[in-house]
Amino acid sequence: MLIIDSTGVVIDPRVRHAISPALERGDMKIVHGIIVHQTGSSSAAVTLNGYKSTKDNPKPSGAHFLIDKDGTIYQTVSIYKKAPHVGFLKSRCVAQHTCSPTELKALKGKKPGQQIGEVELKKKWPSKYPSNADSIGIEIVGEALPKNEPNRDRRTYESVTKEQQASLQWLVQELSLTLNVRMAEVFRHPIVSWKNETEASTATW
Repeated sequence: MLIIDSTGVVIDPRVRHAISPALERGDMKIVHGIIVHQTGSSSAAVTLNGYKSTKDNPKPSGAHFLIDKDGTIYQTVSIYKKAPHVGFLKSRCVAQHTCSPTELKALKGKKPGQQIGEVELKKKWPSKYPSNADSIGIEIVGEALPKNEPNRDRRTYESVTKEQQASLQWLVQELSLTLNVRMAEVFRHPIVSWKNETEASTATW
């Protein structure tokens, strides 16, 4: 199990500290899930720089952990803080074919994205997917190619490296044990939100 200090920082030789206060969005009382992402960037340095607050981007998006191509793990947000990494939620009951008549009525006529997301956020876990409010985000460095393809959904994310895969498996297992998160509640980003379907498609845990 991981050792976590009073500020939510993991104390382990495999984890480097790169906390970005600009990513923190208030206290996270409980963790129900883990969401695995890919950055769309070429390096950890580029991503970490993007996690800084700037005049043009005062509230950047990002996750709790970042895994570089060589397997280096950075912690960028406290375990005890929310991070903006999920986006609008898809409907879990639709995906799992478990919607009640009341749920179907609430979703009727709602469009993908914000409209369905707002319906889902009114639900309690596990009726909904884990969200920014109750999940740990893990970003894996990897680009979506080719860059000159204007339609982002037609790009294909790079395969994760063997070093990234090893670090991801270790981190997910440790977080699951330490935070009492069921492995069934670990998802790739496109499962829970409207993202490029190839994001983190080669990652396993």
